[in-house]
Formats: sequence, C-alpha cells, structure tokens
Amino acid sequence: MSLIKSYFIIIIVLLSNNLFSQEKKIGLPEIKNYSRIDYKGDTQNWEINQDKRGNLYFANNKGLFQFDGSSWRKYSLPNSGLIRSFKIDKSGKIFVGGNSEFGYFKPDSKGKMEYFSLSKLINKNVVKLIDIVWKTHLYNNEVIFQTFSNIYIYKENKLRILKAPGRFQFSFKVGTKLYIQDHKKGLLEYINGSLTPLKNTTTLNNREVWAIFTLPDNNLLIETINNGLFIYNFKKIVPWNTEANEFMKKNGALGGTVLRNDFIVLNSATNGIIICNKKGKIIQHFNKNKGLQNNTVLTSFVDNKNNIWLGLDSGIDFINENSPITYFGSSYGISTVYASVVYKNNLYVATNQGLLYRSMKNIFNDNTFNLVSGTSGQAWNIQIIDGQLLCSSNKGALVIQDGKTVQTIDTKGYIGLKLIPNKPNYMIGCNYTGFAVFEKISNKWQYKNQLEGFYGYPYSFQVENSNLWFQLDNLIYKMTLADDMTRIKSIKTYKNLSNKDKGIGSIQQIKQAIYFQNNNHFYKYSGDLDLFYEDKEINKLFKNLPKINTIKEDHQGNIWYVFKESLGVLMKNNNGTYKNIITPFSNLTGNLVSNYLSINTIDSHNIFIGLTNGIAHYNPKQKNNLVIKPKAYIRSFTYPGDTLILGNGQEELEKYKIPYKFNHVKFSFSSPTFENLENVEFSYQLEGFDKKWSSWSNNPIKEYTNLREGNYKMKIKVRNSYGVQSDETFLLFTISPPWYRHPFAYLIYVILTITIIYVIRERIKIKIRKNKYYETLEQRRLYLEKETKIRQEQYELEKEIEKLKNEKLKIKILAKDKELVNNSLQVAKKNKVLNNIINKIKDINVDTFDETTKTQFTKLNRSIIKEVNTDKSWQDLEKHIKNVHYDFLKRLKEKYPTISPRELDLATYLLMNMSTKEIAEVMNISNGGVELARYRLRKKLNLNKKENLIGFLMSI
Repeated sequence: MSLIKSYFIIIIVLLSNNLFSQEKKIGLPEIKNYSRIDYKGDTQNWEINQDKRGNLYFANNKGLFQFDGSSWRKYSLPNSGLIRSFKIDKSGKIFVGGNSEFGYFKPDSKGKMEYFSLSKLINKNVVKLIDIVWKTHLYNNEVIFQTFSNIYIYKENKLRILKAPGRFQFSFKVGTKLYIQDHKKGLLEYINGSLTPLKNTTTLNNREVWAIFTLPDNNLLIETINNGLFIYNFKKIVPWNTEANEFMKKNGALGGTVLRNDFIVLNSATNGIIICNKKGKIIQHFNKNKGLQNNTVLTSFVDNKNNIWLGLDSGIDFINENSPITYFGSSYGISTVYASVVYKNNLYVATNQGLLYRSMKNIFNDNTFNLVSGTSGQAWNIQIIDGQLLCSSNKGALVIQDGKTVQTIDTKGYIGLKLIPNKPNYMIGCNYTGFAVFEKISNKWQYKNQLEGFYGYPYSFQVENSNLWFQLDNLIYKMTLADDMTRIKSIKTYKNLSNKDKGIGSIQQIKQAIYFQNNNHFYKYSGDLDLFYEDKEINKLFKNLPKINTIKEDHQGNIWYVFKESLGVLMKNNNGTYKNIITPFSNLTGNLVSNYLSINTIDSHNIFIGLTNGIAHYNPKQKNNLVIKPKAYIRSFTYPGDTLILGNGQEELEKYKIPYKFNHVKFSFSSPTFENLENVEFSYQLEGFDKKWSSWSNNPIKEYTNLREGNYKMKIKVRNSYGVQSDETFLLFTISPPWYRHPFAYLIYVILTITIIYVIRERIKIKIRKNKYYETLEQRRLYLEKETKIRQEQYELEKEIEKLKNEKLKIKILAKDKELVNNSLQVAKKNKVLNNIINKIKDINVDTFDETTKTQFTKLNRSIIKEVNTDKSWQDLEKHIKNVHYDFLKRLKEKYPTISPRELDLATYLLMNMSTKEIAEVMNISNGGVELARYRLRKKLNLNKKENLIGFLMSI
C-alpha cells in the first residue's frame, strides 16, 4: 500500500503541475549559446525584438544585429554603434535609439537598410544634448524615444518634446498603457500627449524600476533593481512576498518579459533568470551552471514560438521552451543512464558512475543527483520488483531504500533481474557468469543458487514459464530450467526465424507475450511444433515503420522502438489503436545508449528516457509548435555588382531582370526556425537548370555560374529538426540575352540576312551573265584551241607521215645500200675471179698456140683485163656510203677527233651490220685484220669489254 500511495502522490503532483501550466518544471530545456564571435559584435545586448517574418533583432553596443536563423547582419548608426532600444512597426521600419541619436532603419528597393535620422529635427537651441535613448515605444501611432531628460514624440514627420518633471528613469508599455518613472513624481502615465502621475508611487523615487507587468485583479507588478518586487493596485504599493521576490532581492533585477500570458521571466544581475507564475512560485531557474554563458541578463524576449531569448552582459542565449523534452545532464551531476525509476518520491537513475537519485517533491530545486551509498561504479539496472527497489550493478544485486543500500543479495555483478511467471517467490538474475536464482523468504529476497550448465551473459533476457530466452552471438538461445531450478536442463539455439527472414533482430515482451523480430516481422514460438510463426496483427503495427533493432513496451502499453540510433513510439490511444510519434525525439538521435533502451513511463505526462549524456524528460501532452510547418525564405539574391536582400520589409518585385554579363548568381536561404539549427536542412531547385530537387543539406547558400539567358524560377523548401517540411518558396528572375542574342539583334540578323541574300542574288545574276559571256568566250577559245589542236595534230600527223616516209626511205636506202654492197661484193668477187683468170692466163704458154688462137687468146686476155680495170662499182659504193652516213660520220668525228678515215669506214660497215667476212672482203683484209681493227676502234671509243660496239655506234 505504501508503494501505491507513493506513486499516487507523485502522479498527482506531476499531473497537477501540467494541468495548471505548460511550463516545464522537470529538467532543463535545450540551451543554445551565441558568443560575440558568432555575431561579431560587442558583448552586451540590451533589447530583442522580432519582425513579422520571424527574423530576430538585437540592440548591441556596436549596432543593430539581425539573425534569420542562417546568418547575422549588422546595421550601424552614423555617429555611434551603440543602440540601447528599438521597436519594429508594421511597415518594417525599425525605430532605434542610441547615444545622442535616434531615427529609423528602412529597407530600400533592394532590401538594404538605410538609416534616416530623426534627431536632426530637434532645434539645437532648445536641446543641446540628447543623451542615451534608453527606451523606444510604438504607442497610438506615435514613436516615443525616452532619455533621462526628455521624451521625444515623433508623429507625421514632426517631433515634439516632453521634459522630465525631475529626472526620468525608464518607461514601460504595459498592455495599452505607457508608464514612465520619474525620480521626483514617481510613476507617470502618458495620456494624450501629457504625463499624469499615479497615486502613491513616489515611494519608488529612490528605487530604479526595471519592469512593470500586469497581474490579475488589475494589479501591476513592479520590479526594482535592488529592492525586489512590489504589487501596485493604483492605490498603494506593497511588497510581493513570494519565492520570486526573495530571489530577485538577493540577485538584483534587470527587467523581464511575459511568457504565454501565465508566466513571468525575470532577469537577474548575478544569477541568470527565473520563470515564475503570477503567484510568485518559481517554476524554472537558468544560470551559468545550467548552460547560460553569463549570469547577468540585460534583457529577455519570448519569440513567436514561445521560446526565450536572452541578451546577456556577454553574448546571446536561446532557451528552447517550445520542445516537450527537457534534460537532466552534466549540470545535475549525471552521465550515461542505463535505467531509471521513481520510487517513494525519489527519481533513481542507473549510470556508469553508480546509482544516483534526487527528490521529486521539490522539482524546482537546483540540487544535483546524489550517489546511493554502496553503488559506486557501473550500475546496469534499477527495478521495482514485488514492492522492493532492486539494483543490478558491479557491486552485485542490491536492495535500495531511502537513498541507501540496505541489503546485498549477491556480490556477483548483475545485469538485470526478472520474476519467474507462475512462481512469484522466485526471481532469476543475469550476472557476469550466467544466471542465478533468487527466492523470497520472509518478504526478503535471498540468493538461492547459480544455474549450472551455461557460462556467459547477454545484455537482456526474457522468461517464459520455465524457459529462458535471450540473443547472443547472432543466435537465439532457449534454455529450459530443471524443476528444482538448480541447473539448465537443455539448451537449444536457433539461427533464423524462418526461411524468408534470415537472422535475428530482437527479442521482446509485448502484450505479455514473447515476440521474436527480424526485418519488422514478428514471430511467436510454438513449443509443440518447435518452430516460429508470424503474428500478422503485430506485423501490421510495424509495417510502415523504418527497420527497427530494439523494442520495449512500457506499463501503459506504449511500444517504444529504436531505428538507426533514433527513437520512436507507438503511443496507445484509449480505443486500443496506436499513433506513431517520431518528431519530438529527433534531437535524441545518436544519444541513446546502445543495447540499453531505458524508458520510464510514470504517466501520460511524464516519461524519462536514458541517454549517453544524462536523462531526458518527455511530456507528450505539452502543447508545442513542432507540427507547425516551418517557413522557408530566399534571404538574398546576389549577382556580380549587386545584392538583393529579400524580406526586410521592402516591396518585392514580381520578377528580377539581370544582364547576361552578370549570369553568375548566388542565393542564401533562411528559416526562422531556431530550435536545433544544426539539424535544419534546405532543398532547392532552379527551374530552367536543375532537373530535380537537390538533396537535403544544412548549407544555406547555393551558387550558379554561366547561366544561359532565359526565365528561371528558384524554389526552396526547408525541413526542421523534427522532420516537418515547409511549403515551397520561389523567386522569379530573368537573365537577359547578350546583345548578340537579343531579339532586336535577331531582327537585325534577319534584315542583314535578307539584304545579304538580295545582294548575293544580284551578284549571282551578274555573275551568271558574266559567266555566260565568259562561257561564250571560253567556248570560242576552246573551239579555237580545238581547231589549233586539230591542225597541230594534223601537222604532227603529216610530220609523222613524213617521218615514216623518211624512215621508210631510209630503210629502202639501207636496203639499197645492202643490195649495193652485195652487188659490190659480187663485183669484187667477179674481179677477183677475173684476176685469178688473168694470172692463170699468164701462166699459159701461148707459143704453142697458132696465130689465130694466139690472137684470140690475146684478145680475150685484153678483154678480161679491160673489164677488171674499167669496173668502178667499189668506188661508187664508198661514195654512196659516205653520202648516206654523212651525219653519223660527222658526229663520230666531232666526238672522237683522233679516229682515222680507215676506222670511220669500219665504223660505217659495222653500223650497216656487215659481217666480219664481208668487211674483210670490202676492206681487202683478212678476218684477223678486221678483228684487230675492231679492237683498235673500241680503244679509240673508250669502250670496255662488256659494252657492245655496234649498239654504241647506233646510239651516236
């Protein structure tokens, strides 16, 4: 009964806190720090505001800084960088107050902020020194700039001055009212251009008021820097005796802001901020120990998603109040958490440093977790079993009570403990050497024995009747306990769940049954058939989920699962259906403890999740803006020579036109989504260039080079850290063609083309006429050439005929020469014969002849001698040969001057192809004499033995 009562109290406390508010009271939200190095300004930041697009602005000692979620921009005053206050009106003008200067920033047509001074409207003869403008207000169509000496009221381009009755401190716009503190007359209300004192507020004259808030029953909460908080009911001022007042009196007050209309954020000078309700109860406290950069908070601001921004004495901080997840981390003294449980108003967490705990009664207190005595070292699990708190750790199996170890059941190191079904007095534990059995005797757990037959340990196991199930070395083990629970009776292993699902994913208990899972397919085990069979009903729950590796069901029936180091949950509805939730846990990705999923569900408002760097608290019922679509903006559009800054309040053009020579463009993107900026991703597509959307990336800049002329549409969308995707945002622009591809240029090209065609056509006509004329001339020339050629050919033919005739004549002459030679040779033979006859006649004795005979013989002899002597055929032959071969003999004589007439004759005979015998007869020499003459002739002609003499002579 005590345990049930304890749980009931905790649940009532936690539930009541969430019913009355949405403000976090457990753990710390995520805090993001921006140092001066990030925004490149001064350390001090004095005021924060947000424009209608979600961009944030910070008044800094070095100017006005703008943050759009992706980049920082700085805007400075002309005389001094210091800005103390500013406000943004509906048109986008930013009215700022600095040191002796005030005016407004206004974007030009290209989005660049231009400064317009309003202080120049002051008559220097009336006010010589403006001083620092500490507060700026937009009030009833007026802009009010407040210094310590005067209030400057700007309306319709005119400036009016209200002097301080004594000396102004600060001014505050509260609802529809504007209050100013004066050191002489107390609080004043600005009404219709004049100042009206509030009753009984002069008690504040010696106290600096830094903030005024509204409270129920038309009361005002007045915050002073050193004297705490006061209630003013427009009749009297009394101290606000609350926790918040005590804190502010102790730490100094520097203003604040309202959160969700139900809470007040109060800035302190020495200890960060507190968030309290309107009854003064402190709900949260943030200081340097809990993640802030600095304990001096000069200003605070709640953005359009109810997240808190702090302007510090050194830097800027962002508190993610919108997230349903908060953390207990290193600031609370804890590290890796393997398990957690709430027991008797205490939160216990099993960590790698031991078992830690802290009280849940006073959730606000800043105390860290305390170490449970006797548990230092690795603590694997913390469980409530049969009403007792049991810890599994390196120190053994321990019983914990009131933050102390009251019993060590066994000294061996343990991973976890489980009751044995149908045997409520027995419990089994997994230790470093196997499994052990515990028995409950006299309401106390006692170690019974170590189970024999198995050595080793898994990180988790399940108990079903007398079977132990666990996964180890990629195998499923089924171990059956002996009836006396002293040993393992049998061990069987399974490698696959089925033929289609090879391997094993996980073993878990869902709906009081053991399930085996792989590839999101769930199986049960049939002992009778010794096989695994699918459960199609459970399969449907996980059908459309990513591939899971770890599953755990909490006591409310919610099914938690891990995929790719990320966390999701099938949250059980009242009607038994399930709702899949992943978005809130995206920031836990990579921080879950591998193989040790720690989920501690206290109720529907409070769930603790173990992490590698602490423990997270999740409130599923907290209202938040996680599912609201983020907005994507094209923040700037840059091309060589110019930059367009979009979304600064200027009127945007429907389409931008860029000269072709500036076809190198750059875009920057932004999204006023400030939660977990490192996980905000953009995707873009340039229609007219990109064929598809780009992959998601956290790079907010994209450049394109050498774009062709044409119309383009730059589309951008954003996905926040929770996976919610925005609608598309686009920008239209046109790149003009180069002058040589301009439409007017094409018109000129057409005209030039037509002109050129006409000119070419006319020139062709002229050329045709010329060609015809030249063709006629050419034909005439060809005719004449042909006629000349024919004549030449005729002449050549005649010449050839003449040549042939000459050759024929020569052949005839040679034939005649041959015939003449033959005749001459015959004559020579005849003469030789006749000479022989004459010689023989001489030998005849004529004395023996008679006179008649002797006379006749003598007459015959004389006749023969006369015939021989009168024959001149040989002389005619020589003469003929010399006449015919005159040219040959002349060339031969010119070429070889030393040649003799006899050798010339020989050469001629050889040219006539006369044989040696014939030559010998003609020349009247022997055959040997002819050969000798031939030899001498070869020497005269310088011929070697291999050269043919007759051939050589024919070549001359």
